[in-house]
Amino acid sequence: MTESRERTFGAGTHTSRGQRGRTSAHARSSSRPSRQSTSRSFGSPTAGHASSRPSLGARSHGPHPNRKPVSRTGGFDKPLLTRRRFLIGAAGAGVLAVAGAGGAFMINRSRRAEEADTVENVLTVPEAAVTTVDDLEYAEDSTAYMSKVMDVTLPYGSLVWENDGKVAACLIPGDDGTPLTQVGLLDLETGTLTTALSQAAGAAEGFEIYDVRATSHGALWIESDIMDGLWRVLSAKSDGEGGLGEPVVMDEGLCEEWQTPTLAIVEDQGFWQVLPCLDGPCSTEDSVLMQATLGSADASVACTSHGRMACAPYGADGAVVVAPRTDTSSIHYQLTRIDVKTGQVTDTLALPRSMKPLEVAFGPTGFSFAFDAGYAYGDGIANIGTYTPDVDSVPSGGDYSRVPWFNYSRVPTCAPAWCGPYFFVKSTRSVCGVDLGGSTYFAFDAEDGAQSFGDYLASSGAKDRIVTYASLHDEPVDGPEVKRCSVRIWAPVSA
Repeated sequence: MTESRERTFGAGTHTSRGQRGRTSAHARSSSRPSRQSTSRSFGSPTAGHASSRPSLGARSHGPHPNRKPVSRTGGFDKPLLTRRRFLIGAAGAGVLAVAGAGGAFMINRSRRAEEADTVENVLTVPEAAVTTVDDLEYAEDSTAYMSKVMDVTLPYGSLVWENDGKVAACLIPGDDGTPLTQVGLLDLETGTLTTALSQAAGAAEGFEIYDVRATSHGALWIESDIMDGLWRVLSAKSDGEGGLGEPVVMDEGLCEEWQTPTLAIVEDQGFWQVLPCLDGPCSTEDSVLMQATLGSADASVACTSHGRMACAPYGADGAVVVAPRTDTSSIHYQLTRIDVKTGQVTDTLALPRSMKPLEVAFGPTGFSFAFDAGYAYGDGIANIGTYTPDVDSVPSGGDYSRVPWFNYSRVPTCAPAWCGPYFFVKSTRSVCGVDLGGSTYFAFDAEDGAQSFGDYLASSGAKDRIVTYASLHDEPVDGPEVKRCSVRIWAPVSA
């Protein structure tokens, strides 16, 4: 068993690498030229406003010809492209024509009329083929499965995301609310926390950091100005010293037209998914998944959905997973795995009609998805919970209906992850590991003073270690008040 280490960070105690903020001026434009880009298209399923405010750099063309940009002049001399909630709280439809080295594809539309309601590779699973968590034996002692290798203390209210096993992104509350948030990078080997962004790049313009993801290659984050209803997507490369280099603005938009994007990051590639607002002037526009190398403003459309994508993108190992609409008149969501190096779609799976996943993921056994509502149809996959194939491996090409499935049948609150032989999910108050081969499951004990949601799962993909965190506020009778964010790092116990 690995020896556990503990690190504590509070306000003003960690390494600081200040953010370079800039100020300039701009005027909104009322139109923009269209941009030609490589895209993957799935599904079938607009006026800007003007104001005077400072800005960051000039804009390049965006994915929608009808999309009204927020024009920029001056500031960062990097091109922008254009286009979700402020301050976070607590497949294969039609024929896929692969084109070019990037593997870009669009669903063949020549057969759409006669196949309007025909969707290939729709998941069909009988109830007898699904095992639930209630069929497994609960193991009281989680230390027989996983050992805690490190415990790090962050400021109370911090949020944590981990995607490459080396670095975790931390959204940390600012001192006295100014700024509202900062970005910290937590080294998972040493427990060292570095403040990579002490404030938003657009702080002088009224922007605050809203969401972030990071790997050892760099970081991807969103800044939001709620007063003027604007958001921006930025990224920066790692500076090689635990911090970040110069930030680059890659995209921005009006909140009244486009929802603030959801993020995913895989290695040195950043992804942001943009959906039109349901009641906004762009409501009939496509949903898109954008992609760019960290630190570069040269972005492209990685996937297009003619209709709203079901949920946020997921950073898997070597791939990003999304859930666009199929290109049919019926509503089907197609789980889609896109290789980040080649751009090739390597696996797809369509869910039954009108079944909308809350989360999607991809691990050693293939696709995983979660429902936060039940359905009156669908046989074995009609219930609430997080589903994953209950086998050692699943061949791509549409065999998901022929294998047994497992459902962690509790209301999901985040996407799952994998570590060693175990499948990890966020349960009601604890993070639980499932040993599918041993038909058992276990839970990490929630710490004293944890908020109502308890421990939270920070990791995504399949990793050698799992990261969890909890905001603790405990007022013991015989001791001092405890108010902190506890980050715990776990590894499988050696056989």
